[in-house]
Amino acid sequence: MAEREADQQFVEYVVKQLVTKPDKVITERKIDELGVLIELTVDREDMGVIIGKEGKTAKAIRTLLRVFGAKNDARINLKIVEPEGSSSEPRKEEAEETDEAPMADLEL
Repeated sequence: MAEREADQQFVEYVVKQLVTKPDKVITERKIDELGVLIELTVDREDMGVIIGKEGKTAKAIRTLLRVFGAKNDARINLKIVEPEGSSSEPRKEEAEETDEAPMADLEL
């Protein structure tokens, strides 16, 4: 595996201090015309901790990255990857159950 860049190591260090499952923290670093993109994946149970109340923790991590990047003449962005199965929308089965339940209670 290639040596991790300092910005990627920084994100991993900060995030691992916050989560309950630091062994599940994964970062991937990509470079494009907009700068550096670090994709962060954590365990589903730790998503709330990383995002924080009203997104404040995620915003704070991004602010730290902006400062880190400014010191190194780089633009660094953070993308928090949503783990599989943690969609905010109800699953199809749940939606069908809630739609059908009121109709089942009606008797004609």
